[in-house]
Amino acid sequence: MAGERILVVDDEPGVRSALCAILRDEGFEVHTAESGEQALEALERESYDAVLLDVWLPGIDGLETLRRLRERNQDIEVVMISGHGTIDTAVRAAKSGAFDFVEKPLSLDRTLLVLRNALRQGRLQQSNRTLLEQLSRDTEIIGSSPAVTRLLCTIEAAAGSEAAVLVCGEPGTGRESVARRIHAAGRRPDAPFVEVPCGALDPASAARALFGEGDTSSRVVLARGGSLFLEDVERLEPPLQNRLAAALGSLVRQGHSPRVIASAPPRAAGLGHDLRAMLDVIHIDVPSLRERREDIPLLIGRSMRELAREYGRPVKRLAPEAQAALVRHSWPGNTRELWNLIERILLLVPHELVRVEDLPEGLGGAPGPAEDLYRDFDSLEAGLRAFERYYLHRVLSRENGNEEAAARRLGLTVVELAERLRRP
Repeated sequence: MAGERILVVDDEPGVRSALCAILRDEGFEVHTAESGEQALEALERESYDAVLLDVWLPGIDGLETLRRLRERNQDIEVVMISGHGTIDTAVRAAKSGAFDFVEKPLSLDRTLLVLRNALRQGRLQQSNRTLLEQLSRDTEIIGSSPAVTRLLCTIEAAAGSEAAVLVCGEPGTGRESVARRIHAAGRRPDAPFVEVPCGALDPASAARALFGEGDTSSRVVLARGGSLFLEDVERLEPPLQNRLAAALGSLVRQGHSPRVIASAPPRAAGLGHDLRAMLDVIHIDVPSLRERREDIPLLIGRSMRELAREYGRPVKRLAPEAQAALVRHSWPGNTRELWNLIERILLLVPHELVRVEDLPEGLGGAPGPAEDLYRDFDSLEAGLRAFERYYLHRVLSRENGNEEAAARRLGLTVVELAERLRRP
């Protein structure tokens, strides 16, 4: 692929010159080194897609260079070059992790062919690593609190069966991660995991997705042999729920049913009786973030490191009082809200140490509006006022303190917004 970076390591100027010319003509970006020591320094400073490495070099030879490179866990593809090729040298190179071996005098066509194959192999391995990392993130549940420990034990028990599972929890708690973890730890982890975002589809689209139309296969059928994940299943219209319950019941009787995992809010009030009876065989409650506050520092650190790597920025540290404020916060949006906040901190806070005053309004040292929501109230009116204060401040924060924009979003005048904010 044009633009890929190649490091040519050879002590012969003529070889380096010839390889540079042909590789640059092919669209590669080429850099050179005259020794193993120079090559290791170059690989420490910059990243390359492949290395053409001579066996016979002054100082440390090519095989020792390759060995040291592998000790550093660098999985770059390496093609060895030698003017004195022997079977023993080739075997040693292969055992040390070389992709292939070419002999001098070099056939440029042969060298290009081997290099392209090495690059193709490297791209495949990188793609596999990316997929595995994504799978790990999709199924990862971070925490060591009692609530998370209980959740993981329940997931393990559910994964060992084929029974339907209803995963209940507030938005942002990681219900999809629970579903994917059940599938990944189950009896058929390599089978399809087919998702239907019920809450995001209008009735016609939901019907097409679930039951198919014309030449389009239904996702229920596509999930046979694997898992069918019904996200926000309670948001399906009642007729669709009844039709889905009948379809799944028929597949169960025929022995062709996929493993069904559904997610819903804690009470799932919109879930019909027949479908609930079919789905709620194993019930899993996913704890909210405020139910496992001891996990918050771990989640902050993990989110900060992942986002810093994604954006190529240095990791920021939270001052103890700032971290304490985040632990106290009620997190109505759960882990999704925490992730978004850490992303905002990483991108917008200009200094490495994050202080309380750097946090959005409502997250500082004094109790914020959201914290009032989870205490005991003297009356319904007091509870409603607490929620109103929380919601007004939340909208105001989203509009970066712009009262006019917040009022417009809330359908109020600026004067009405100010009056509501002043109410006790």
